[in-house]
Amino acid sequence: MTAFAAAVIIGGSTAATALGPTADQRVDGTIVVAGNTCSWTNARASANPPAALTVDRTSINPPAGNLACSGGITATLNNNPAFSFDDAAGLAKTDAIDISGKQSFISCRFKATNIVWNRDGATRKYVNQAFTATKVSGSFLCPGSVTTAAGEASMLFR
Repeated sequence: MTAFAAAVIIGGSTAATALGPTADQRVDGTIVVAGNTCSWTNARASANPPAALTVDRTSINPPAGNLACSGGITATLNNNPAFSFDDAAGLAKTDAIDISGKQSFISCRFKATNIVWNRDGATRKYVNQAFTATKVSGSFLCPGSVTTAAGEASMLFR
């Protein structure tokens, strides 16, 4: 279940786009943890980086979105994460990510706050710094928290 929680926290694609204004206002995501992969494409963002923006959870979660995980996991993003960008420092910051997941009969909800992301070179791909998500609710079988190591998640704004 720990791998499940870490897998669904958040992620991004390995493709890169040029630094600077983009036109699509879209976000792709992928993360692989302990053999489980969670990903989505074409989530809507309220603006383009480096402007502050929010990511619309309804464009990630099915049926409007295409968030899918391997390993029999289903996940749902419970908030619209807000991102701010510091282009001079090559960083992005997310206010909070609140996510629920289910595997078999076990349901867990976790929340991580103040997540920091490092920009990948001159692209709009950002890779996470290590962060810990705390259990908000769920089965007694869910861990109290899960830590996502640096580099295990990324976001691609396009």
